[in-house]
Amino acid sequence: MAEINYSNPAYYTNRELSWLDFNLRILGEARDKENPLFDRLKFLSITSSNLDEFFMVRVASLKDQVHAGYNKKDIAGQTPTEQIEKINAKAHKLVTTQYNTWNRSLLPALRDAGIELITEHQRLTPGQRAYVDQYFEENIYPVLTPMAMDSARPFPLIRNKSLNIGALITKKGEKSKAQFATVQVPGGIPRVIELPDEGDGVQRCILLEEIIEANMDKLFLGYDVVSAHPYRVMRNADLTIDEDEAEDLLKEIEKKLKGRQWGEVIRLEIEDTMEDKLRKILRKEFDVREEEIYKISGPIDLTFLFKMYGIEGFDDFKVKPYTPQPVPGLGDEEDLFAAIRRKDIFLHHPYMTFDPVVQFVQKAAQDPNVLAIKQTLYRVSGNSPIVAALAKAADNGKQVTVLVELKARFDEENNIIWAKMLEKAGCHVIYGLVGLKTHSKITLVVRREEDGIRRYVHLGTGNYNDSTAKLYTDCGIMTCAENIGEDATAVFNMLSGYSEPRRWNSLAVAPIWLRGKFVELIRREAEHAKAGQPAHIIAKMNSLCDPDIIAELYAASAAGVKIELIVRGICCLKVGIPNVSENITVRSIVGTFLEHARIFYFRNGGEEEYYMGSADWMPRNLDRRVEIVFPVEDPDLQEEVRHILDIQLADTIKAQELQPDDTYERIDRRGKMPLCAQDFFCEEAVDRARKKTQPMSRTFKPAEPAEEE
Repeated sequence: MAEINYSNPAYYTNRELSWLDFNLRILGEARDKENPLFDRLKFLSITSSNLDEFFMVRVASLKDQVHAGYNKKDIAGQTPTEQIEKINAKAHKLVTTQYNTWNRSLLPALRDAGIELITEHQRLTPGQRAYVDQYFEENIYPVLTPMAMDSARPFPLIRNKSLNIGALITKKGEKSKAQFATVQVPGGIPRVIELPDEGDGVQRCILLEEIIEANMDKLFLGYDVVSAHPYRVMRNADLTIDEDEAEDLLKEIEKKLKGRQWGEVIRLEIEDTMEDKLRKILRKEFDVREEEIYKISGPIDLTFLFKMYGIEGFDDFKVKPYTPQPVPGLGDEEDLFAAIRRKDIFLHHPYMTFDPVVQFVQKAAQDPNVLAIKQTLYRVSGNSPIVAALAKAADNGKQVTVLVELKARFDEENNIIWAKMLEKAGCHVIYGLVGLKTHSKITLVVRREEDGIRRYVHLGTGNYNDSTAKLYTDCGIMTCAENIGEDATAVFNMLSGYSEPRRWNSLAVAPIWLRGKFVELIRREAEHAKAGQPAHIIAKMNSLCDPDIIAELYAASAAGVKIELIVRGICCLKVGIPNVSENITVRSIVGTFLEHARIFYFRNGGEEEYYMGSADWMPRNLDRRVEIVFPVEDPDLQEEVRHILDIQLADTIKAQELQPDDTYERIDRRGKMPLCAQDFFCEEAVDRARKKTQPMSRTFKPAEPAEEE
């Protein structure tokens, strides 16, 4: 039998096209009429926000490669130019589907629910028009800055992602050539304006840009407004920093952040009714190609829909909010350090509360026996209690070391603020290793006890962010195991002093050791299969696009290893390739919570091994970031981790499976029990809290299967 070339481009899906498919799955939730109306609005908003970031970073990076003459093909055999062409074609279809969903499904559904969003100011009644005009005069007009373009005034700088209204204007009473003018829609004013109650039970709203457009003549006195239409630009927002040349990384990033507003235009969105003359002016001034212009049939920038979720009085049209439950076996008044000494603690957010993680740092800050606290911070909340606790710890005389990752994309400015604040509080703040992002999630507390120094460690799959911990599914452990404590100390010594440990007891750390660890584990499973033993891999992650890891999975599949992958987003692996990936299945779960945990299971000939961590199977995680993957060694905790995997693999409601043609399909429910993994975990956590029971075993009994449809 001929040797298989696992690097064959035909065996891989392009990363960017796979991401667009992922965003299409999110859009599917907006289109799903089984979801409550306001949650459908939220999903549609998320697809718009995701697409913005995708263009600002991923498409911008590809354009940079084209400008630099870089023609190397990706793992799927496509050059940067070819990728951009396919991305634009697919993105145009996605945007069309977005607005079809909005116009044909969600707008009518809002009207049926008692909310009318007036999207054309021409439809205002005289009474509404009077209210809108007064609102404009009192609240909007003082903020606006109208700008015209002529021989004395060049085309103005248009900020990234800002919504603007472009217009053609002519002098009153003259047959002069139309001039271009523009005004930015202010971001500090709510975009959705509620209109007065007319007593018919319908809540009417209008968008801010419609009010401005209706009053454009007041901005250009002495001119006739021939036409006016909204538009928006997306610019290159990818930060490129030469850290070797940057004397002060913090100052360099601050400087680069300002440049984000004026990067190259990657995408231009215009109202689909905009006439050619105005469109041509914008196209020329922004220097974009026709395929980079997106004609929008509805409100530009649908992210405003996320804020509509807060409209009161429509709870029946929203998913019932979930309250994270107490961690099983961990009482509110119990000494947290004593609980960790007794037994490793497993955390599963948001089903279990994030409070113990916050309390871990807060109690360490107050405990007179705690000598030192060390922590990595990647993304934190706007008013972070953890950051406040670290500052308090330093004030209490603890030795506090905090690694603040300044290069966390789109959180750079926030993290710079925290870094400066922590430094002022007396913390030792470090910014990580040159050329690497520190993405690991680890906290080390060093405590003096009767029997000597003891190290307590929290390791997790998600950020130290109390806000997103209510929205993202993540896992973590708290332990005082000596082997983990020694490794945690080595991690922080490596980050602060660039000292590489000679060996690791239990942790696998990127960028040097983690890739080899995963390759070893996958190959070991393949050897078990070749020896005729049952071999099984289950891996849950956000993204899978590392070509070497995929090649190893293909080889393991060909050897007979059963491989079950739960990949939320990008997946460059293909299923169903004869003699290559016939033993591999891939499923994606998109639901109320964002699936964020990374979990890895290896059967290992019956000596099962479980790992969790911060790293996806992506080149950036394995080669260009500081990541930590840690073992789950306690048998009870292993049962809990396997339970999570089993439930997700049994999901028949939110899960979609990857097909050999690269499409995703909903699970065929016929003959299967109806099971939504996220709902199951919510109900289970509430039940545990009520009964005050320990975590469930891997055996579960959901509802009986529904009758075949």
